[in-house]
Amino acid sequence: MTASTGLTLVALLFVCTMTLAADRPTVVITREALKIHQSALVFDGHNDLPYRIRNDADSSFDSLDIAKPQPTLHTDIDRLKKGGLGAQFWSAYVPCSTMTEGGATRLALEQIDLIKRMVARYPDTFAMAYTADDVVRVRQSGKIASLIGIEGGHAIENSLGTLRMFHELGVRYMTLTHADTLDWCDSATDDQPHGGLTDFGEKVILEMNRLGMLIDISHISAEAMRDVLRVTKSPVIASHSSTFAIAQHPRNVPDDVLKLVAKNRGVVMVNFFSGFVEPVAANRSKDVFNVRRDLKAKHPDEREYQKAWDQWKKDNPMPRGTIHTVIDHIEHIIKTAGIDHVGLGSDYDGVNLLPEQLEDVSCYPFITQALLDRGYAAGDIRKVLGGNALRALREAESVAREMK
Repeated sequence: MTASTGLTLVALLFVCTMTLAADRPTVVITREALKIHQSALVFDGHNDLPYRIRNDADSSFDSLDIAKPQPTLHTDIDRLKKGGLGAQFWSAYVPCSTMTEGGATRLALEQIDLIKRMVARYPDTFAMAYTADDVVRVRQSGKIASLIGIEGGHAIENSLGTLRMFHELGVRYMTLTHADTLDWCDSATDDQPHGGLTDFGEKVILEMNRLGMLIDISHISAEAMRDVLRVTKSPVIASHSSTFAIAQHPRNVPDDVLKLVAKNRGVVMVNFFSGFVEPVAANRSKDVFNVRRDLKAKHPDEREYQKAWDQWKKDNPMPRGTIHTVIDHIEHIIKTAGIDHVGLGSDYDGVNLLPEQLEDVSCYPFITQALLDRGYAAGDIRKVLGGNALRALREAESVAREMK
């Protein structure tokens, strides 16, 4: 942690605060919390900035330069420094439409290229990391350790060879599905014909174990989660998921799976999206993937679809929740699975509604303060902020060495 980073964190004492409900007061950052935050590795499991750059700026950092303030995004370099981020899994997201249109592998390769170009363009801020030791080394240099995670197993196009090549290119986790069910794994938000994983799906899991890639159980069905945890030899992660007990959305992790994750030594990294963490919002958004499928079927014209989608959102408003909503999920995982099995997976720049005091990447210190306010010790807070994620990555590497 550099001196300049420390000064930017101190600035958060005066920004990013707002009035919350009386029984859920505004979190006010103290010097004690800043000291803990500055001593921690803040390791976020999922940020969709690369896809925003692709969609909003034709993959060009000339058009959308994150060295400058970017108010339309959740992420830019100044706010990353204010938030004290130490390591980030950048998402190489692959839309499910490629399952029918083709091009999933090509698109994944282009997103991997975009992430590496981003790191190369801003060398004073980022450095690539491929191992747990890399993460530690890069962070000690004062930079943000940048790792790659593929979002959507359809990117491998049913090929273990493609999976291996993604690993060669630096991919260190793969989210097994996105919104749609694959030939070999059920999604949480689609039909579930396999009842979890198929035989080929189990081969994917074991090959990821052998390679040292973390298996990401976000987006997959609860039964598929159980199958993964039965088959895997390595710790798993849920890179951006929350708890079903608090917010009953199918994207969230049920308690029995949380207990299995604890036995597996895995980590559930809590998503910040209001539609997954705020109970009322989760109830309203739980069928949103099916709604969007239906609207696209009814409105093949993109402009008509967007108009219908905007109207649906207007008709179904969702409460944002607050930072306390997210801390409730973190605390539920601690109580159900243990302090060693929870982390942060914000989903910044992949969602359109965030809780108060978690509006962007500058806001991580509020999590430190909120945990401190609830009585957690500094060592346990450091585990939540990133120590657990680093440990899971290191253990996956160890299993890979043993398998080889």
